[in-house]
Amino acid sequence: MVEASAVSRVGVIGGGTMGIGVAYAFAAAGYDTTVAEPNAEQADRARSTLAAQARRAQEKGKLDAAAATALAGRVNLVGTVKELPEGLDLIVEAVPERVELKRAVLAAAQDRAPAVLASNTSGLSIGELAQGLRHPESFVGLHFFNPVWSMPLLEIVRGSATSDAVVDLARAVGEQIGKQTIVVRDAPGFATSRLGVAIGLEAIRMLEDGVASAEDIDRAMELGYRHPMGPLRLTDLVGLDVRLDIARHLAASYGARFEPPQLLVDKVAAGETGKKSGRGFYDWSGADRKH
Repeated sequence: MVEASAVSRVGVIGGGTMGIGVAYAFAAAGYDTTVAEPNAEQADRARSTLAAQARRAQEKGKLDAAAATALAGRVNLVGTVKELPEGLDLIVEAVPERVELKRAVLAAAQDRAPAVLASNTSGLSIGELAQGLRHPESFVGLHFFNPVWSMPLLEIVRGSATSDAVVDLARAVGEQIGKQTIVVRDAPGFATSRLGVAIGLEAIRMLEDGVASAEDIDRAMELGYRHPMGPLRLTDLVGLDVRLDIARHLAASYGARFEPPQLLVDKVAAGETGKKSGRGFYDWSGADRKH
């Protein structure tokens, strides 16, 4: 097992919102990072996002000019998992929350012989995702939060086969990239998704019932409970489709209290998936949806 202090080369599978955020976090901390993204248009967006975020970090004093310039040079984009370097210290998959897709990606990733393999799942079972892996003891959940470059939490999910050494390494690496970590066992929804989705679904039901406007529901949580962002605006940033998938997964495990409201189902069916589509519970059509 590689020591945390020796981790220097990282792979990320998926160049979407979460994947490029994870790549940025590692690159900003000095890790050589390779991102596998098969869609050329998405890969171009990923490069632009990295450059733009580095500029913003420099403007805010989080990176000096040299570090901001060097960051992009630490990230290499390739088209397939097979193009990831062999023997990386860590590979993190960050593809959409679909079990079969993640399993296929993880199976391909293990052939690159990483020391540690991780999933950025927000609620899928680590044990289920580990089925078919040759070394489940070296597999762990690393649940990052969007936007990764500013959210301080990293939720480490220990599968039934995950070794203590891998959990310790995940904690140490998390601290090295500036995250505060918690360790949870492999229960549906872990800690954060289970709590966050419960609040988010109830807020959607309140909107559906006409209790208050989206703005006022969010303001109630921000001012009354000191949440930095209200649950409906947060759902728009996470993605209504992502939240719907997680809700259905939790409903299958915990029952009716996680059944998604019809309003959420209807909005996803209409393509209103939040900021990325331009509309969710708020109108984002005039916003910069790339970042």
